[in-house]
Amino acid sequence: MIWFKAFVSGFLATLVFHQGLFALFFYAGVVPSAPFNLSPVPPFGVPAVISLAFFGGLWGMVLWAILGRMAAAGYWSLMILLGAIGPTTVAMLVVFPMKDIEVSPQMWVGGLILNGFWGLGVAIFLAIMGARKPGINEM
Repeated sequence: MIWFKAFVSGFLATLVFHQGLFALFFYAGVVPSAPFNLSPVPPFGVPAVISLAFFGGLWGMVLWAILGRMAAAGYWSLMILLGAIGPTTVAMLVVFPMKDIEVSPQMWVGGLILNGFWGLGVAIFLAIMGARKPGINEM
């Protein structure tokens, strides 16, 4: 059950925290593209934001696997730090080159901020779902 909670936490954090902050960036004129992109993406033609949220769910499981059983102080700060570094590094070094998207220093900074906020969202959703309560962290 905990792995499902971790997936849902990452999925929801993508829609609420990542895309919410992306919307603020968009309306402030910081990023050129709009949030909640509904354009279909291959291979299944699902909306881009749903694909992003799916991978956010998978990353939520990775964060839980690494940090889920940590003490409270380390847990919160490392969820933000690892949430920022892991997905951003994979996006910039693997995903964007595969899609022929040129990566700039500004994209690195924006990615770290967005994904750090996403990591905070994962931690919050895990706490809301009771994944941080003693005795609930079953494998």
